[in-house]
Amino acid sequence: MPRRLAIAVPVLTFVLAVGLFALLQRGDGPSSAQTRVESPSLPPNATTDQLIAALRSAVRNGSAGKQPYAQLGAAYLQKSAESGDPVWYESAEKALRAAGRADPSDVAAITGLGNLALSRHDFRAARRLGERARRLEPESNAAFPVLADAQIELGRYDEASRTLQQFVNRRPALPSYARISYFRELQGDLSGAVDAMRLAASAGGSPFNVAAVQVLLGDLEFKRGRLGASRKAYLSSLRDLSNNTDAEAGLARVDAAQGRVTSALRRYRRLAAQPTATAELIREFGELQLAAGQRIRAKRTLSRVRSAEERFSRRGENTDVELAGFEADHGDPRRAVELAARGRAIHPSIRSDHALGWALTQAGRPKEGMRLIDRAIDHGWREPIVLYHAGMTARAIGATGDARRLLRRALAQNPRFSPLYAPRARRALEDLS
Repeated sequence: MPRRLAIAVPVLTFVLAVGLFALLQRGDGPSSAQTRVESPSLPPNATTDQLIAALRSAVRNGSAGKQPYAQLGAAYLQKSAESGDPVWYESAEKALRAAGRADPSDVAAITGLGNLALSRHDFRAARRLGERARRLEPESNAAFPVLADAQIELGRYDEASRTLQQFVNRRPALPSYARISYFRELQGDLSGAVDAMRLAASAGGSPFNVAAVQVLLGDLEFKRGRLGASRKAYLSSLRDLSNNTDAEAGLARVDAAQGRVTSALRRYRRLAAQPTATAELIREFGELQLAAGQRIRAKRTLSRVRSAEERFSRRGENTDVELAGFEADHGDPRRAVELAARGRAIHPSIRSDHALGWALTQAGRPKEGMRLIDRAIDHGWREPIVLYHAGMTARAIGATGDARRLLRRALAQNPRFSPLYAPRARRALEDLS
């Protein structure tokens, strides 16, 4: 198992995704680019839309050289993260490749393309680009976020540990703390993950990224069953950034866990109606409807999950692993196995092991599934849904003792981890007694 990362907090500075770490791939947002854009119409706290407009103008007049292309590409990626819309990927790629043509050694363009590759789940390309950027500018911190994210998602955990330690030693700030939190979460150290994410939230940064880490903090608190702390983090995120879909979805999740089903359904219904609603959000809504006995409505809701994933795949993002999880539970388990196997070949991480393992179990091959899910458990990953899947797989192969132990651990960590699957875990335990 990779060693625990040490967090350094300098005396003078109180100063980590995800997966792919989509919300934080671009370090600390476009603020660094903003300071280099010469435009009398650009206010100090310009929005990403204003920044894009100023950079487009700089590109059109041609007086600012090659630099605006890389900045424009980064701004397009930030816009995609903020809006949840992959339509901006193509514009980002055009701008970043223009910067690369003007100067093949432009590290800003290389790391921008690395961030785009991460957004599209092309982690091998991201790793190559991150290594290239580090070779070109070994004293720069620009390559660390791209490289660390790619190494984690490719299951290269020892490499990621070293990269993250260098990153936080050089720049103890929001981007490094957030990634350390994610790394600790995958090791099963939820308490350490929360500590690191709190440092990230306190370190400051662009409003979008501070709001993003508050959502991630809320997610971590939810996973360890601290619903009050989870709600507090989501509300804090909304104060930092109003109209924050991820924070609203988090509040819906907490509402459901605390028995406020009507409130949760209302929140989910409003969020799922948005054109940029994610497949994960739509699935959560549908599963809550199932848990509430609204089977016809749930079927209608869940039928939208595939089209939501396709919206990203059409823009070049590989969604095989995510779609495999849906197919395993609500679609065709054999199709889930195909998708998960293909996704695991592209990024062989413990997340992919888990996805393929559960797909195999649902497809009637639990012995094969158990071997893969065990890899995630042995690494230390302790997310309640992973423990639930491990317990149900153990039950399917007749390992009654292991099944009881794993299901109990899932419910001990958060007795209400899912309105649909937590009750199933309790019923399975009763049957195993």
